[in-house]
Amino acid sequence: MEPKSQFPNLWGYDGKLVYDEIIQATENFDDKYCIGRGGSGTVYKAEMSSGEVFAVKKLDFWDSDMGMENLKSFKREVATLSEVRHRNIVKLYGFCSRGENTFLVYDFIERGSLWEVLRSEEKVIEVDWVKRVEILKGVAEALCYLHHDCVPAIVHCDVTTKNVLLDVDFEAHVADFGTARFLKFDALHSTDVAGTHGYMAPELAYTSKVTEKCDVYSFGVVSLEVLMGRHPGEALLPLQSSAQKAIEMEALLDPRLACPQRGKLLSELSSLVSIAISCVQAEPHLRPNMLNVCRLMGLN
Repeated sequence: MEPKSQFPNLWGYDGKLVYDEIIQATENFDDKYCIGRGGSGTVYKAEMSSGEVFAVKKLDFWDSDMGMENLKSFKREVATLSEVRHRNIVKLYGFCSRGENTFLVYDFIERGSLWEVLRSEEKVIEVDWVKRVEILKGVAEALCYLHHDCVPAIVHCDVTTKNVLLDVDFEAHVADFGTARFLKFDALHSTDVAGTHGYMAPELAYTSKVTEKCDVYSFGVVSLEVLMGRHPGEALLPLQSSAQKAIEMEALLDPRLACPQRGKLLSELSSLVSIAISCVQAEPHLRPNMLNVCRLMGLN
């Protein structure tokens, strides 16, 4: 993806000018520019006078308690994304907090979320098995970078198909670090836990200790969703049992796409099914780490 030329770093630019232009570009955050809503804010498309396009996440403040939580989320996202540099992680250009408006400025990722693509009968046909394999490899590499290359390690805490964005070439970009946690080496980080139901690791129901294995579980759910074309839902439970080996691979593949009968692609899909099942095991110690996941995928 081409880097933005006008604002390579909003911290090094005149913040008031950038703020004013974003307000103008979105007509003070008019709903017609809205491209997504999340638990802590709304995302708008902002086309600048230069023709460059950004995604602007504006935090919602509707009462004092929620406002404080959103502000904490905002600060976490800025701290996290300002430290990471990876082709499969959405680039943060800057932030602004002025008056009633607090927002983050990101790369605009053209095709939107993986969640939307998988649920569109029109768009999903474009995402064939080859593209789906590459999408999962991109997400795996992003998480491997966060867990094993960042010091201290970073746990995303909310890996979902809504937080995986696809660019014009269908390359995956992990987004929304509002719940991210930095892991210190001296202790497990125990704190208030946020995430998305259906993707959260089961241990978070009885403990607030966040580890990299929480992201591994979520990655497994996302992988199954990409393979099946829908969230696995109740199918997760039998996959966590010893009976998993009796499950036919075709039962876990999206019926909207023809299943390959032979060759490298069939082998890759079979491997991804096995990897996904290993990632969603109920016990954290039974899950691989993301470094091993990448190795199993044939990534360096």
